[in-house]
Formats: sequence, C-alpha cells, structure tokens
Amino acid sequence: MRSDHGLTRGGLLEGVAELLAAGGVAEPRREAFRLWSELAGRHPADALLDSGAAVPESLAVVLLDAAGRRARGEPLAHVTGQIGFRRLVLRSDRRALIPRPETEGLVDLLLERVPSGRVADVGTGTGALALSLALEGGFEQVVGVDHSADALSLAGENRSLTGIDAVLVRGDLCGTFAAGSLDALVSNPPYLTRCEYATLDPSVRDWEPAEALVSGLSGLDATVRLLEDGRRVLRPGGWVAIEVDCTRAEECAGRAGELGWDEIAIHADLFGRERYLLARRSATP
Repeated sequence: MRSDHGLTRGGLLEGVAELLAAGGVAEPRREAFRLWSELAGRHPADALLDSGAAVPESLAVVLLDAAGRRARGEPLAHVTGQIGFRRLVLRSDRRALIPRPETEGLVDLLLERVPSGRVADVGTGTGALALSLALEGGFEQVVGVDHSADALSLAGENRSLTGIDAVLVRGDLCGTFAAGSLDALVSNPPYLTRCEYATLDPSVRDWEPAEALVSGLSGLDATVRLLEDGRRVLRPGGWVAIEVDCTRAEECAGRAGELGWDEIAIHADLFGRERYLLARRSATP
C-alpha cells in the first residue's frame, strides 16, 4: 500500500475495498471509489489515472475509518454525510429517512399538474421534496412540515446548505394548515407495517428512524389521514401526490375514491413498481 513516498492512492483504495468486502458490502470496489470521491473531494478517475501518487496519512485515516463504519452496516449516506437528490446534495444522518431515487419522481408528477401557488411537503424529513419543489417550481410558498424536531433540524441545515427558500414547520401531517390554504400536497409518508419493518435489511432498520417507516397495523394510517385531511386543506382542484407501498397501491387508490377524490391515478417509479398515488380534490366539500 506504500510507495517510496508513502501511502499511494491505488494502495489505499485497494485497502478500503478489502475492508468493505470483508464486511459483506456489495460492489466494494465501486463503494471504495465513491468514498474517495466524496470524502477526499476528488474525482474517482484521479485514483485510477495516478494510482501511484502519495496520499496524506490524515486522508488515509479518514477513508479507512469510513470503510470500517460502512463494513459494520452503517448506510453509505451516513458515512459520507451526504446524499444526492435530483439537483441537490443534501446532508444525511440518523435524524431522518435517507432520500431514495424513487422518491424523486414525485417532484416531476406534481410539477406537471401544479407548477405554482402554495405547496406543502408533509413529513419533510431531510427537506428533499420541499427544497426540490422550491428550486424547480415557480411556487409562491413551499412549506415543509414534520412532527420530528430532529428531522426539522436536519431540514433546516439543508435549507441553509442549499440557500433555497422554504418554510419549515413542526406539526402532525396536515393539522397545521387552514382549510383551503394549499394548492398541492406532496408526501413520502411512512407506509410499512410493524412486521414488514422487522424484516427490513439491518442497514435500514438499525439506522433510520422507525417513525419515518412504520404506520400502524395496516401500514396505511398516515396515507389515509393525508387523504382524509388533504381534502380540507386543499383548494378545489388542488392535487395530492403521495408515495405509497407498491403492494398496497390499488388499495390506496380505492381509499381515495371512497373519500371523494377525482382523477385518481397510480404511476410507476423508475423501477416499474406502482409507487405514486395522484389525485385531485373535487369541487365539492
């Protein structure tokens, strides 16, 4: 791992990959290069094109420590402290659910229907959806609401980090909003049962907040409450866009129909799974 001038890039990356492989990490070499890129602030190609270049011992300590954490099961986004979401790079840690690529589709679906006005991201977590909508839309106001003070603290850090204007409010789902005050609601609510949560991979179950994943015996408590109270807070013609569990998508659509929503549709995510529920508030109460 050392050259005549000390630790080399190639040797360090090899050692990091070996640690990751020993911990059972899938694609250890790929993750080793990602750790290099994000923690060293260098392009992955630098380690390939100049593998014999010396590496400061301080950087080697940081990378090897990160590899050890990852090998012990800590999520990559927590190890690096950041996660990409659409056009943003956000801070990520145990205070909120790690934003997933499939959640990004909610932004496109909502912007196709409601590009302006006042929108709320319910259960904002890291602030990923709220900040993306504020950046990409033409909204008068974007509000992120969460009942977790820890999550709101993280969302506030991401707001400062990105410099994007969004209002952050502590509250329980739609309870903080006045009747008819919003043009759209977007949410990635918890949607797992307790049994489903127990079977999750430890990298999720042991590191991400259960309250952001579990929603009652059926997994539908938060989704149904959003559909119920969403009709109160949305103006007539307003839209709701909710991420749902693919195994219960049709059931969620049925609940929306029972509650009087119009133009109900289920959309697939980038992996082809039924993931998004879109519905429009009817003109009648």
